[in-house]
Amino acid sequence: MSNCQPSATTPKPDVKILPGDGKWTEIEHLPEWDEEYYEVYTAKKHGKWVMLKTLRPAYKDDPRFQAMIEKEFDVRYNLAHAHIVMINDFEDVPGLGRCIITDDVYGLSLRKIIDSGKLTEHHLDQVTHQLVDAIDYIQRNHIVHFPIKPETIVFTENIENLKLIDVGFDQREHLSPTDATEDIYSFGKVLSEVLDNMPQAPAYLRRVADRCCNPDPKHRYSNIHTLRMALAHRSNNNFYIVVAAALIAMIALLLWFQSSYAPTKPSSTVLYPSHSVSSPHSTLSFIAHPL
Repeated sequence: MSNCQPSATTPKPDVKILPGDGKWTEIEHLPEWDEEYYEVYTAKKHGKWVMLKTLRPAYKDDPRFQAMIEKEFDVRYNLAHAHIVMINDFEDVPGLGRCIITDDVYGLSLRKIIDSGKLTEHHLDQVTHQLVDAIDYIQRNHIVHFPIKPETIVFTENIENLKLIDVGFDQREHLSPTDATEDIYSFGKVLSEVLDNMPQAPAYLRRVADRCCNPDPKHRYSNIHTLRMALAHRSNNNFYIVVAAALIAMIALLLWFQSSYAPTKPSSTVLYPSHSVSSPHSTLSFIAHPL
């Protein structure tokens, strides 16, 4: 059973335990994982732990929200990434109705880790690498999603691999520049909160977070590539400086070889035999030809 799940024998007062039907057992509400329009549950399907996402009661009978959850299933079903929770099915569950069924996330949310004061350098490293990888994948697949926040970032138990649990509800032909910069803004908010609880973190990461969160999108990082470079403490400018310096050195060397200061090539002389007749007997002489 996931360590994020309340105990079935001693449930919290706000946790709902629903009866199963043989196929579905131990259906348990996880209120701390609920989303704006959804409730989140854990359950066993044929004895295997999974997670369930279903519309809140206030939205269950609204055709607009019914279409929304179906659209989310269609969008996410074919997504496959190491740092995104996989969707398995979309079906009716006793007592809940239609549910998106995902892999069980065996671990803790970043929100719980922050609130419990258990942040480590490992978590920071995963945020600056694995979370960026997940955002990059989402953008390359043109996925529209709700803002990323600590509540939707989970670290799995044991290896603490980062997973996003709320990664999209629509897919477009192309993402707008606004969509891209909003992702960078959301990432900056997450990174900033992590840094607030890790004062020993490198100072340059604070500068990265502040730029991501700039109120003016034009002053944020323009894309994931430039964000990666900043997180790696590298700059495209450094690359261009190195290339320019190498070109200047090559041009200077060519000009020097063509100048009067260049070493002159030593002349070589080859003697070729020639015959001249100065007497009845032939006399051999040599004519010098420069190379």
